This record gives sequence, structure tokens and C-alpha cells, in this order.
Amino acid sequence: MRARSGIFAAAVTIGLGICTTGVAAQTLTDALISAYRNSRQLHSERAALKGTDEDVAKAYSARRPSINASVSVGNQHNFSPNPPLVPADSQFAIMALSMDLTLWDGGATDLGIKVARLGVGVARDNLVDTEQKVLLAAVTAFMDMRRDKKFLQLAENSYQVTSKQVQATRDRFEVGEVRRTDVSQVEARLALAQSIVALRQGTLEISREAYHLATGKYPGTLKAPPPPPRIPGSLAAAKALALKNHPAMKRAKKLVKIAELNVARAEAAMKLRVSLQSSVSVNARNSATDNAKISVVGSVPIYQGGALTSAVRRARALEEKARFDLQYTAQLVTQNVNRFWAQLQIAKATITARQKEVRSSRVALQGIREEASLGARTTLDVLDAERALFEAQTNLAGAKHDEYVAVYSLLSSMGLLTVKHLGLGIKTYDPDKNYNKVRTAPGPSNRAKLLEKILKRAGKG
Repeated sequence: MRARSGIFAAAVTIGLGICTTGVAAQTLTDALISAYRNSRQLHSERAALKGTDEDVAKAYSARRPSINASVSVGNQHNFSPNPPLVPADSQFAIMALSMDLTLWDGGATDLGIKVARLGVGVARDNLVDTEQKVLLAAVTAFMDMRRDKKFLQLAENSYQVTSKQVQATRDRFEVGEVRRTDVSQVEARLALAQSIVALRQGTLEISREAYHLATGKYPGTLKAPPPPPRIPGSLAAAKALALKNHPAMKRAKKLVKIAELNVARAEAAMKLRVSLQSSVSVNARNSATDNAKISVVGSVPIYQGGALTSAVRRARALEEKARFDLQYTAQLVTQNVNRFWAQLQIAKATITARQKEVRSSRVALQGIREEASLGARTTLDVLDAERALFEAQTNLAGAKHDEYVAVYSLLSSMGLLTVKHLGLGIKTYDPDKNYNKVRTAPGPSNRAKLLEKILKRAGKG
């Protein structure tokens, strides 16, 4: 049994060493920076934001002319209207250029640009929301690793202490001081301690993989976290900050504005539309058929089967929905602040109670050991006291973990869990860089020059 105990302890040590060997010590700041830089969620959300930026460029393009070029080549068969009917064959190669420019559309284009800009704002709020989730996951993974390593260390200590008690009880049994029942009882405690070590090893390995998922790296030796960030002094102040700063609230407010603009866009679709249209047609085979025209065209919908009025009603219904969504979002944000504020207060009170429990359990264990040495207590009494101290220490480690996670969860519920607010000192993603590059639709391309070259080669330029 002694050999088996040594092998088991060695296996525990090796298993723990796998988690730490060859990896540099890491701080919580290191974990947060690594999560921000390596998160696939953030990269995905940034790509989505770039796609949304293009909606603004698309909306701006409606202010510019739409120019199209076409080429048609073929044979034409004509019949004379007077007898005798003599067929006349001819070939044609026609190149045409057309342009359509909206001069007035009831403000629909300008409204579309405003909606697209607000859509970019919504996508940016989504990015901040994702950033908060990524950083909170990193904090949780960091604290889970520290907690679970502490749990494993406590479980190993308990196993080693119980092993010594088992051996001492066996020695006493051999000289007739205790009964076989006493040996069986302490052996059962040893088996329990061994199962707890195995449980803690597995839990630590799960936390290790979660850390890798959250930060993109496997943990080494994790240093003690710094003091948690400051939080508001009252629950009311925390709620006020949340309603002002949380990306979900900002997003919901923008969605209300978008819904309002969409109502105006639906109404604008019923108004007069004025456009400038022009076209040029060149026949490379017969210049007599060349033509060019320019015109101003006004159009207004008379009857569309009720589609336009239905669109207005739909837009108004979605506006009402957006307003209710804003109210519901405010309720959710406030509820989360309440929840994490309460969790933080619970964790603080629990830490105070667990610290007292640890001190009392340690004093009790010392007294029971002294009584056992005098024969007033049994080995099982000692093991019970050691078990109580082990559980108290485990509960204290868990409470400290919960307090730290609650602080960062509260920051997240207020919209403050960002790289900028935490002051991590790294360069962050700049959404303006791509937006400023693509926010307006590009001007005329080189295709116009290409068309001009084609016309010159045809001898019509």
C-alpha cells in the first residue's frame, strides 16, 4: 500500500507539472492581452463590421450616376414593303452607353445614408459587446485555473496527511492497540481523499483547456491577480453607468433611430422621383443609325397593389417593436447590474465567514490532535477535524475566486470591461481606419476610359 501511495503521489505531481513546465509565468494582464489579440470571436466581429461599412458606400452610390455599356453584334434581315419582296441582309455592331442619375427621390437616398451610418454604429456596439465577453471569459478562465490549482494542492495535502494516518493506524493494529474496524475506517477515508484528488485533477485539466480557448495560450504559473478595478460606490450609480455605457443600450437606441428613418423611407417611396437619363448608340457598320439622347424623367407611383402602404405599416410596426426592445434591454441591463452587485456582496461576506471558519477549524484540529495523543480522541476524530479544515480552506479559495469574477462581471454589466477602461496599455483595433477608406462610394472607374478606347478603334471616337 505504501508503494501504491508513492506511485499515486508521483502521478499527481507529474500531472500538475504538465500544466506548468515550459510555460512562462503569466499575470492576469497577460491573459487579457492574449485574449484580445487571439480571439477568433473578435476577428469575426471585426470582419462583420467591415462588411457593414460597405453598406454606407452602397448608400452613397445612389447619389452618383449609374452608367452602363453594352455591345451587340449580329445580322439583320429586312423585307421590302412593296412587291417584289426583295430580302436585304445587313450586319450590325452596335455599342451603346447609357446613364441614369437620380435628381430627386423624396429624400430616400439621404435617409438610406443615415440608416447605413447608424447600422455601422450598431455593428461597432456589437464589437464592444464581444470584446467584453472575450475579456470576461479570460478573467474567468484565469481565476478558474488559480482556484482549481489551489483545490488540487489542498486535495493532495489532505491525501498525504490521510496516508500517514493510515500507516500509523496499521502500525498500531499490528501491536494490538486498535481494532481492524479502525483500520478499515481510515482506509475508507484514504480512498475518499484519493477520489477527490482525481476529481481535482480532471477539473484542472478542463479549466486548462478553457484557458487555452479564452486566451489562445496554455497557462503556465499564474501569478496572483492585482487588486480588482474600482467599482461605483453604490448600486444606483452602477445602474446609471450601465444605462449610459452598456453597448446593448447604445445598440438598442440606434435601432430605434433606424426604425424611425425606415418609416420615412417607406413614405418617401410614394413620392415623385426625378432622374436624368441619357444614352449614346454607335453602329460600327452603318453610321446612319448612330443616335444620342438626353432627357429628364419624372415618375410617381399611382397604384402598386397596396405594396407601398403595406411597407409603411410594416415600418411603423417595426418602429414600435424597436421601442419596446429598448425598454426590455434597459430592464435586462439593470437586472444584470443587480445580480452581479448582489453576487459581489455575497462573495465578500462569504470570504469573511470562511476565514473565520478556517481559523476555527485549525484551532479545533490542533486541540483534537493533542487529545488524541493522550488517548481521549480516536484517529477517526482526527481525520474528521482534518477533513473539516480541508473543506473550510477549499470553500475560502472558492469564495475568493467568486469575488474576483463578480467584480469583473459587474464591470461588464456596466459596459466598462474594455481594453481602454482597464488600461491594458496595448494598441486596440481602430474601426475608423476601414470606415474612412470605404465610407463613400468610389468615383468613376477606368472603365469609362476603356470604353473611349473601344470607340476610337471603331473609328467613331
